[in-house]
Amino acid sequence: MRLFVLTALVLVAFASNSVLNRIAVADGAMGSTSFVGIRILSGAVMLSILMLARRRAVAPLLTRSRLWGAGWLALYALGNSFAFERLEAGAGSLILFGGVQLTMFGGALYLGERIPRQRWFGAAIAFAGLAWLMWPSGASAPNLTGALIMVVAAFAWGIYSLLGRGARDPMGETAINFILAAAITGVVMVLRPDGISTLGIICAVLSGAIASGLGYSLWYAVLPKIPAALAAVAQLTVPVLAALGGVLTLGEPITWRFVIATAVVLGGLALSSLRARSPRADRNAPARQD
Repeated sequence: MRLFVLTALVLVAFASNSVLNRIAVADGAMGSTSFVGIRILSGAVMLSILMLARRRAVAPLLTRSRLWGAGWLALYALGNSFAFERLEAGAGSLILFGGVQLTMFGGALYLGERIPRQRWFGAAIAFAGLAWLMWPSGASAPNLTGALIMVVAAFAWGIYSLLGRGARDPMGETAINFILAAAITGVVMVLRPDGISTLGIICAVLSGAIASGLGYSLWYAVLPKIPAALAAVAQLTVPVLAALGGVLTLGEPITWRFVIATAVVLGGLALSSLRARSPRADRNAPARQD
């Protein structure tokens, strides 16, 4: 029961990032650059505190791999925030989440990993659902510019995730990446100043320190205790939770186009995430003891 509650909290935190971002930048209430600068800085501070609490030695900051990681993290955060100026929380989260999974799928293919037929089929279904959602026709179609910016953000986060695979100390690596990314977004914030609001600052701090800093840390604690396939499928709820959050906090409508596209995309991603069991494995499996 405790593991279920912790997993649910993580998923709510991930969805909250989209909702908080949308609340802050919707209708120009706060500039996207300022939101990102404060969000990443808040996340860096929170993760640094957590690292100090663990009393772990901090690895060298300025290495080539960490600079690349920080750059992709900053690009994701900036693109994500600019996209939410034009996209609703649910649609933006769906494009982001689906795009990240497809990017990582392509990265695995590029690295020469063997892709099972089931995963190919699931990825094709998910891509078709995203393409239909983004197709510029009808009033229910998402803003094309915002959708394209979110695709860039999804690509950046996917690359960042690929770079971080196999990290020996995921929380420590994330903390360092946030510190470096805070320097990058801080420079952008100075060069491109935009509006700041009290509500926006609150949303940025909550997104950076709580939903990102604590959320990522909790996710790293939960991941070793649940099967990989279950972790992947559990994340499929994030766009749905983000859409619900947009409805409750911003009164955003849920269209049939979004509902159907969500079902298609998440169904395809679920099919890709679940590992098919061979008949031989089933025959060799020990009998279940009830």
